[in-house]
Amino acid sequence: MTATYDGIIIGGGPAGSTAAILLSRAGWSVALLEAKRFPRRKVCGECIAASNLPLLNALGVGEALHRRAGPALRRVALWRGDERITAELPARRGQHPWGYALRREHLDLLLIEQARAAGATVLQPAKALAIRRRPDDALGEIEVMQEDGAPLTLRAPVIVRAHGSWQPAPADEVSGTREERRPSDLLAFKATFRGAALEEGLLPVLVFAGGYGGMVLTSDGLATLACCIRRDRLIACRREICASGTAGASIEALLSRECRGVREALAQACRVGPWLAAGPIRPGVRLADCESGAFRIGNAAGEVHPIIGEGISMALQSAWLLCDELTRHAGASSADVGGSVLRSEIQRRYASRWRAHFSRRLRLAACFAHAAVRPGACAALVPLLRRAPALLGLAARMSGKTRCAVVLSPATHPGLTQGSIS
Repeated sequence: MTATYDGIIIGGGPAGSTAAILLSRAGWSVALLEAKRFPRRKVCGECIAASNLPLLNALGVGEALHRRAGPALRRVALWRGDERITAELPARRGQHPWGYALRREHLDLLLIEQARAAGATVLQPAKALAIRRRPDDALGEIEVMQEDGAPLTLRAPVIVRAHGSWQPAPADEVSGTREERRPSDLLAFKATFRGAALEEGLLPVLVFAGGYGGMVLTSDGLATLACCIRRDRLIACRREICASGTAGASIEALLSRECRGVREALAQACRVGPWLAAGPIRPGVRLADCESGAFRIGNAAGEVHPIIGEGISMALQSAWLLCDELTRHAGASSADVGGSVLRSEIQRRYASRWRAHFSRRLRLAACFAHAAVRPGACAALVPLLRRAPALLGLAARMSGKTRCAVVLSPATHPGLTQGSIS
């Protein structure tokens, strides 16, 4: 079976669903492919910075988000050993000064259902197997495997990659070789707890030798504990702490041992469900167009170290940046946009705007992450932060917590609130 659309989006997370909503509202026929069933837990950040809330309201999920989200995040803390340094998070001007945390099983479901309501064809679960585009053809082609095993071929002028960086890529990017495991690889872990003694509105950043992490109160009174840890540090701690247990058990024991704040927060808590693991994470920029001529948003475009909690921000805002470029050409059809000349111009403009808004976040996050995993570097910073804790809030502001790439205009996006929200 073959079906043709104006646009095909691979990945139904925050980036893909946002793009599907915006393009559908612009009158495009859109197919949204998601390999997993929702709701589903995911190893990923759950913090939504205040800068995203006007956009989420405009997408139609703001009210539901506020009902489900945890308490407003007003303070940030650094937890290292017995040290606990706390500062105020910067407030964003306007109606939504503070961010929230919402579990991904709720956020992703809200957005993909809104994409469906906007008119997108949601194929879920459905996996993209291969992407092709002939040089003389404005239509790209995707081979799809549906849940029942039936093959499906989708064609569209515009293809958008919004899949996560940990998922296997469609066939045009498979190199045929397995990537070498490195001791410095960062592996990600996440677990949810009920009854954690974590102060409302507090966002602790955890630092320990070989890794970093965070805790936050999310919806339904649950707390999320997540971290990234070097592969060699994980191997060592499994030998030392919990040789016969799971990697998750070792991580939980390690964090409780090395962060007093974690130990006290989890003293009376009960874990809900198993530890989740993924990785290694590969921070960096992947904007370059591939042979299929697909555009990239979310983690497919560029991944930031999770230490600054800007992954969801970059997913939502990069989707808006791309859709703004795709829909700004008055009178141009999706087929015109899919043509090689205009497609290349849109890619150039989008990549330039992407780098202008997100490159600094990637660089800052890399600096923070490298300092956090090195005991010597972190130990040198602690006395300074102890004397001037407001630097924690400044770091949050510099990492993009109050700035947004989105300018909402009813002229280009009907129903959105006019004016910049940056």
